[in-house]
Amino acid sequence: MTEEHHLFADSAARFFEAELTPHIDAWREAGMVDRDFWRKAGAAGLLGPAAPEALGGAGGDVSFDAIVGMGQTRAGDANWGWSAHNIVLHYMLSYATEAQRQRWIPGMVSGDLVAAIAMTEPDTGSDLQAIKTRAVRSGDEYVINGSKLYITNGQTADLIVVVCKTDPAQGARGVSLVVVEADAAEGFTRGRNLRKVGLDGADTSELFFDDVRVPAWNLLGEEEGRGFVQLMSQLPWERLMLAVLADASMESVIAETLAYVKQRRAFGQRVMDFQNTRFKLAECRTRQNVTRAFVDNCMVSLVKGELGADEAAQAKWWACNTFNRVVDECLQLHGGAGLMLETPVAHHYRDSRFGRIVGGTEEIMKEIIARSMDDEDG
Repeated sequence: MTEEHHLFADSAARFFEAELTPHIDAWREAGMVDRDFWRKAGAAGLLGPAAPEALGGAGGDVSFDAIVGMGQTRAGDANWGWSAHNIVLHYMLSYATEAQRQRWIPGMVSGDLVAAIAMTEPDTGSDLQAIKTRAVRSGDEYVINGSKLYITNGQTADLIVVVCKTDPAQGARGVSLVVVEADAAEGFTRGRNLRKVGLDGADTSELFFDDVRVPAWNLLGEEEGRGFVQLMSQLPWERLMLAVLADASMESVIAETLAYVKQRRAFGQRVMDFQNTRFKLAECRTRQNVTRAFVDNCMVSLVKGELGADEAAQAKWWACNTFNRVVDECLQLHGGAGLMLETPVAHHYRDSRFGRIVGGTEEIMKEIIARSMDDEDG
């Protein structure tokens, strides 16, 4: 963390305290974040810290994106779909043509355009080679047919990067990424806003594409069949971001629990004074510090362009799994209060389960790690 990082983190924290924290309960009730908040976040410089200045961004690197995610989590929120939006921004920065960048990135940075990436399908989860959504070339257009499920920002997204098959006979080499501009896409419809175990304020939807015609120009990266490689290239960043969020969430829930057990009394003493409480919190703090050290090390590697898929998988698996363990202990220390949804730890508990599934299940993470070990010499 340089001085520039600290200044940016302080600015983000002030923004979230004023514009995010007071509205969290309302967003949970509504099932989505107010659209106006996206524009406020854009005006505060939180949607494009890694985008070039010429496109409205700050010209930083991905470490500044991580600060935004940490700030959101420390402010007590896991609903705002910034991380999915940010993933799409990095797809644009990495693969879009200059004309595409000029068309889409400024709006994404300002918050006028909300983005989503549509991978998962009703019959296909982690196996992206098995997707059925088709994009068939017809003159100067692609005609898209299919459906997607569990899409973050599904109710609000203006730009949707759709993972399609442009050549089903080619397997992974037949996958392409095609951008759908929702307002201009006849035949595109959104399903209902899905109810979930946690993340109540994050809109999550099924999306339907019925002969949706988009300009061939909307193919991300000009060349068909590059989608699978593009997806795999960005997954280390996506998975490390999930680790960053899990780490920051652990920090928050430990602080909340520490404050609670210091003021809560039982049997004539503070809950903090019981040896079990002290030992459990000592374990939680140690696990979080170990996680922070590993995640920070991975972030340094990412900024240098050296983060491997296996390291990112380790970071995601370890951080998300450890967060589950820590939040379970912290809820237990709250006693009956931990079961009440007006208590922050209850939302942490419900939200924590997502990290072990989204961005690749923990079983997939272990397979990636084991495969890299199998390839080692000796």
